[in-house]
Amino acid sequence: MSEERPKAGTRRNFVRTVGRIAMAAPVLALPIVLSKKADAKGYVWQIDPYKCTFCEQCRTLCIMTPSAVKCTNAFQMCGYCDFCPGFLRQGAKKYSTAAEDQLCPTGAIKRKFVEEPYFEYTIDEKLCDGCSKCVKGCYDFGNGSLYLQIMHNLCLNCNQCSIARGCPSDAVVRVPADGPYVRKELKGTPRVVPLAVVRSRKKQEATFRRKYTTGEENVSC
Repeated sequence: MSEERPKAGTRRNFVRTVGRIAMAAPVLALPIVLSKKADAKGYVWQIDPYKCTFCEQCRTLCIMTPSAVKCTNAFQMCGYCDFCPGFLRQGAKKYSTAAEDQLCPTGAIKRKFVEEPYFEYTIDEKLCDGCSKCVKGCYDFGNGSLYLQIMHNLCLNCNQCSIARGCPSDAVVRVPADGPYVRKELKGTPRVVPLAVVRSRKKQEATFRRKYTTGEENVSC
C-alpha cells in the first residue's frame, strides 16, 4: 500500500497539470488567432479617384449615416483659386461666398484667405456627406484636386460593401490595410496649373466669373 500512494499522487498531479494546461491554452492562443485573423483580412475598401465618376451614390449607398465617404483636397494640385468651382455654385446670379451661392449643400468646405489672390479650401469631415458635387465642379472647371475617399475611422469595412456593389464605374476597390488611402496627389501626373498662370489668374477672373455664372462650359480655373 505504501508503494501505491506515491503512484496515485503522481497520477493526480499529472491530471491536475493537464487540466491547467487545457484551461490556459485558449487564453494563450487568443492573441495568435487574432493576429492571424487580422493578417488574413489585410484589405479595406477604398475609392480609386481616377475611376470615380462623381455619381453621388456614395452619399446614399453607404450604411453609415452620414456616409463614411468624405471629400479631401490634394493641396499640391489645388490652384487656391479665389473663384473656386468646387466651392461656388455654377449658375449663381451673383459672385459671393454666401451660403446660397456655395456648391456644398452642407457647408462642409471651409475657405481661408492666404494672400492676395489665393484662398485655401479645407473639408469639415463632420459636415461632409460624400455627395461629390464639389468634386465634379472641381474636375469639370478646375484642377481636379478635390476627390472622394473612404475614411477608415468611420468605415466598418463590410465584407460586401454596399457602395462597391452599386458603384457604376467599379471605383470602389480593395487596398492593403497598411496603405488604406489612394492619394491622388501621389499617383500619376496631377493637372497642376503652372505658377505663371496662377499668378495671372487675378486678371482673368472677371472673364471667368462671367462664363461660370452663365453656365458656359469648357472653363477651367
